Amino acid sequence: MGRTRTKKNAASKAADPHVQHSPAQKDPSVASLLEKAQSLIVQCDYDLARRFIERILKQKPSNAEAKEMLGVVLIETGEIEAAKEAFLSLLPPNADASSPTPPSAHLYLAQLNDGDPNLALKHYQAAIDILSIQLKGKERATDEIGNNDEVELRNSIVRALVGQVEIWMDPSYDLCFEPDAEKTCEHLITQALQIDPGNPEALQTLASVRMSQQRPDDAKECLEKAWSAWKDLDLDDPKLPPIPTRLALVKLFLELSLYTPALLVLHGVMSSDDQEVEAWYLEGWCFFMMSEQAQENGGTLDELTWQELAKDARDCLETCLVLHTNQEHPDTPLLEHVKELIAKLEALGIAPSSIDAGEGEQEDGWEDIPGSDDSDGDVEMS
Repeated sequence: MGRTRTKKNAASKAADPHVQHSPAQKDPSVASLLEKAQSLIVQCDYDLARRFIERILKQKPSNAEAKEMLGVVLIETGEIEAAKEAFLSLLPPNADASSPTPPSAHLYLAQLNDGDPNLALKHYQAAIDILSIQLKGKERATDEIGNNDEVELRNSIVRALVGQVEIWMDPSYDLCFEPDAEKTCEHLITQALQIDPGNPEALQTLASVRMSQQRPDDAKECLEKAWSAWKDLDLDDPKLPPIPTRLALVKLFLELSLYTPALLVLHGVMSSDDQEVEAWYLEGWCFFMMSEQAQENGGTLDELTWQELAKDARDCLETCLVLHTNQEHPDTPLLEHVKELIAKLEALGIAPSSIDAGEGEQEDGWEDIPGSDDSDGDVEMS
């Protein structure tokens, strides 16, 4: 992967064999290799990225950035245990541990150890402690990292606190049955909102807590605040929450029967990635519930018949089914629910349209969604 030689350099090499040792012929620097590896990861070319990373580690075995990139590549290629080892190599007491310890290593390990909630909580807390020290340090916060990096530090702390709340609330863990679970969640969210008041992810998580407390009105208020913070942003705005966060918002909207904002958020997600399996699933589920509500309301909802809504639901779910199969998606419960909903629609006599997965087939349905022709997406959440 050396630099491209000019004809002049090639001729000189033939005349003088020592020219190959000139500075112009040196191997690429570690910095340039890291940059190339990062660009390949962004392009999802993980195999080639790994070759660059291994080349870096051959030169600099303790390079922290390369180790972290290797961990990311291993996650993406499904080598979870190897990924854990890569991130653990960045932490004490490993002989080659990075100093200072990168909080990102703890954040990755927290997510990779989801089968051990207590260990995941410890990694989240370790990351929070490191990030908090960085944030509090006056010199680092003002002279070194600058305003943009300070914002990112706050966002990272909030995400770690939200990660802890999600572990405490997860019904698959015993922690949610602890006597102090609710109090702990309240404390963690309060911390998050103190770090970054008005943070959408923190507000969204607070809404989830309020739902678990059977306080739907308070949950709705939190969701309104969370969504209003970014609903008018362009799709390429870096302040826009990541797709998983937006999909989590959609689920909360659906729990509160707020179908129009749910569909608007999904429209934005699909504009960014029309191959997102969970987005198609949630859209199909949304139309399915709208169809049920239409039947209860005399056959229509927002001037659409229950059959029209059911047809949209069937088409979305069929597309989800195709994408799930083609991508070998790992979410089995989602697949089972999709099949269950399709079976119910089939029993109602709702047949699928002839569609090709992921080609924007639902445009006609969007025209009938209240507020979908409003570029600002302003919707009354009622």
